[in-house]
Amino acid sequence: MRKLFFAGAGMAVLVSTGCATTSQESQNLATAPQTTAPAAPAAPEQTNPLLAKWTGAHGGVPPFDQVKVELFKPALEAAMERTRGELAAIANDTSAPTFENTIVALEAAGKTQGDVETLYGIWSSSMSGPEFQALEREMAPKLAAFDDEIFQNEALFRRIEAVYQSPDKAKLTPEQQRLTWLHYTRFVRSGAKLDAAAKQKLAAINQRLASLYTSFSQNVLADEEGYTVVLESEADLAGLPDSVRAGAAAAAESRGQKGKWIITNTRSSMEPFLTYSSRRDLREKVWRNYVNRGDNGDARDNNAIIAEVLKLRAERATLLGYKTHAHWRLENAMARTPERAMELMEAVWKPAVARVHEEVADMQRVANKEGAKLKIEPWDYRYYAEKVRKAKYDLDQNEVKPYLQLEKLREGMFWVAGELFGFSFTQVNDVPVFHPDVRVWEVKDQASGRHVGLWYFDPYARKGKRSGAWMNAYRSQERFRGEVTTIVSNNSNFVKGQPGEPVLISWEDASTLFHEFGHALHGLSSNVTYPSLAGTAVARDYVEFPSQLLEHWLSTPEVLNTYALHYQTGKPIPQALVDRIEKAATFNQGFGTVEYLSSALVDMKLHLAGATPIDADAFERDTLNALGMPKEIVMRHRTPQFGHVFAGDGYSAGYYSYLWSDTLTADAYERFTEGKGAYDKDVAALLRKHVFSVGNTLDPADAYRAFRGREAGIQALMRKRGFPVPAAQAAPKKAAK
Repeated sequence: MRKLFFAGAGMAVLVSTGCATTSQESQNLATAPQTTAPAAPAAPEQTNPLLAKWTGAHGGVPPFDQVKVELFKPALEAAMERTRGELAAIANDTSAPTFENTIVALEAAGKTQGDVETLYGIWSSSMSGPEFQALEREMAPKLAAFDDEIFQNEALFRRIEAVYQSPDKAKLTPEQQRLTWLHYTRFVRSGAKLDAAAKQKLAAINQRLASLYTSFSQNVLADEEGYTVVLESEADLAGLPDSVRAGAAAAAESRGQKGKWIITNTRSSMEPFLTYSSRRDLREKVWRNYVNRGDNGDARDNNAIIAEVLKLRAERATLLGYKTHAHWRLENAMARTPERAMELMEAVWKPAVARVHEEVADMQRVANKEGAKLKIEPWDYRYYAEKVRKAKYDLDQNEVKPYLQLEKLREGMFWVAGELFGFSFTQVNDVPVFHPDVRVWEVKDQASGRHVGLWYFDPYARKGKRSGAWMNAYRSQERFRGEVTTIVSNNSNFVKGQPGEPVLISWEDASTLFHEFGHALHGLSSNVTYPSLAGTAVARDYVEFPSQLLEHWLSTPEVLNTYALHYQTGKPIPQALVDRIEKAATFNQGFGTVEYLSSALVDMKLHLAGATPIDADAFERDTLNALGMPKEIVMRHRTPQFGHVFAGDGYSAGYYSYLWSDTLTADAYERFTEGKGAYDKDVAALLRKHVFSVGNTLDPADAYRAFRGREAGIQALMRKRGFPVPAAQAAPKKAAK
């Protein structure tokens, strides 16, 4: 999904699972030849509802009920033309450049285009079908070319540069100075200072990348929808709990195979099957379907796309004056350099691998004791890990899952938001939605009754919806042109059960639910003036900090005792079971850390390779061998399906961000436990003030220090994961800009 350079446009922002954020540039909009092809005749604006200002309750809402795929192309073309005119007015202003007539005007530009692209992005991620995918392939290079046209507008950049370099900048507020810096650096980093020939080459690279990103994501989606495992008989269901059986039956019925069971090619379907199925042959089949997405040697194979993406990214980095794509991407991140990110990853990698070897030894002993003549393979890991969990901690996930009802946990999240952030949630039915599964809540401030925003919830998997879980911002909070409240959404892929039956989810899925809600709270808490700085529009390796932090509240007694209710008896989860969950908190951390970290290391090493030609499968294999990757585990996201990295620039050379953010997360939660506990009102107030509400109005390192009183070290992270704690480990300190 794209994100325009003017974040104030209200463009949908995907976080947690990656987004395509390709920022580019071009000529003077008013006087230079257009770099995009002339727009085809578009429907008059007054007849295309996608171009209309959002109206209705709650400050206006997206017109989902009026969206038709055939409306997108004329709407996008008309919106780009409108943006072109707005930016030309700024670029050609004959008065001296000022913050108001240049930077503020830039914030106001592109509102219509942002609204249209919000709808377009939602259809891309959640409502994609053949007709839309054809449109997406056509529009991707055109939208990238338009971005280049903006960033390569010399007259516009000269005005931005003049404001940035003016002595009067010192008279601006800190937020205004930050906004000026943000726009200036975006233009510079996107090639505004290149000569004409280099700009032309950059534009060609960006347009080609946009097409490749679209093809990559569509290939993965096709493999997710095209490969399933059909279970024909009761024997195929051996070991599966009732909740997994019910979900598989519903998946089969939705595909016209009532009376059978289907394991779909998504994580939410794959993981529980691998955890519980005693049919090793079927576990292997389900596992191979999942790990080979985009890597089947057919027309949807992504390896050639990856090689070309890496080549083009390396060319672009060189063109822009950077050593590698990784150095370009991390320049304005908290880490600042790939070397600092690698330092953190390598510090955690060795103890995580050592823990994996211990975990595998435990599992092998269980398998041997049962008389299974096998060596643990990747499709066995979850199955035998569950047996070890039961043996070591007397904890069976099947014993926990009946207490984890999706809707009850949603209520628990709302309660936590009330305790920590003072929010209340009331379901509303006066807004259109893009699918019947989507529901909407109005969010208010409990104390004053003030309207804060809207929260959309789209929890279930379906055809045309990409896998994973993510948060969107449909509209950013702002107040420079009046009070504008935010609209956010959380999106998941839970397997929908039979009508009237509660959806039971795993502990890991429950943690993900809280994680994504943390992103939503980050957006809802925003209290800034300018939308480009609002909510989750922060450095990539900081944006996961608020979301990962909220995961801690799932396991608090206050949530479990009230919202973890048995789906049949309604009784709360027993304290003895809660104690066993807490005791097993660091169980399987070797697997979880290595599965994730191997993906992050491969991502970074791919982008540090520079212009070296890459065979993705060979590079992945050789890199993992050199790292000493345990053979019993595969990357959480193998390269041919790594949408975070190859469906856009979003997390490219940035998947390390989850570990960087978790270093902050672990340290920040200890601030609560050092005080009065998870619901310490004073600490929560500091968190809201210095982290959740400030968006990108200040450097994230400064924001964190303001909350914590110091920088974060690695010790809390290692304690959280149950790894040996180094005596004196360097913290991820603030680096000079």
